[in-house]
Amino acid sequence: MTADPAVGGRVAGGYFVQSVARALSVIRSFTAERRRQTLAEVARETELDRATARRLLLTLVDLGYVSSDGGHFELTPRVLELGYSYLSGMSLPEVAQPHLQALTRELNETAALAVLDGDEIVYLALATSSRLATVKINIGTRFDAHTTSMGRVLLAGLPEDELDERLSRLHLQRRTDRTVRDSQALRAEIDKARAQGWALVDSELEEGLRGAAVPVRDRAGLVIAAANVSVHAGRTTPELVERDYIPVILRTARLIEADLIAAG
Repeated sequence: MTADPAVGGRVAGGYFVQSVARALSVIRSFTAERRRQTLAEVARETELDRATARRLLLTLVDLGYVSSDGGHFELTPRVLELGYSYLSGMSLPEVAQPHLQALTRELNETAALAVLDGDEIVYLALATSSRLATVKINIGTRFDAHTTSMGRVLLAGLPEDELDERLSRLHLQRRTDRTVRDSQALRAEIDKARAQGWALVDSELEEGLRGAAVPVRDRAGLVIAAANVSVHAGRTTPELVERDYIPVILRTARLIEADLIAAG
């Protein structure tokens, strides 16, 4: 068996269907910054040869997941079907949404809920304000967990052995000059988040964007999600966020937890 770019360079087992992994890698190559791509761009992003990328793209076109004008390709709304079964089976986004909206009304800032998926966070629910930061966030948006307040909280909720394993292989991608790029410094921030019950990240995901997050737990006390508020750094200070924002976000998380328990 050999490593395959479609699975992040890992060695897959004998059950592995390579064509499925490569088709999914083609879909994942489309992002908010790369909504329309040429064949050459898809091949480069997926590390596939042009012939393979072309066959996969044309198959996805036939299935209705990708559209093409002959020179460029882009995803269609039908790709939402791929995640609908997962999201529709979860009560968490539906339970959290009204509480996030109330949080946004109270603070006049954008509030969100995310879960951990590998080394990334994925946004499941969102309530935006007129003060939405320059970074574009939608349901399904992904960011490197180590660069975000919600990611720090979610990593802090992992068992020690799992956290150690993740940090040992984590590539600390630089997003800004303030992004933590040392694993020991990151571990210290995660330990701090665990100890105090919340995390504050300042301009590590994007310059001028400050995020504060708290954990959301299930009835067994396990961290299953994180709730946060994103603010422009120019309008606040870390001290103000800790004093005025964190208590409100914590209260929101407790309300979400109570409703989750009530919903069974």
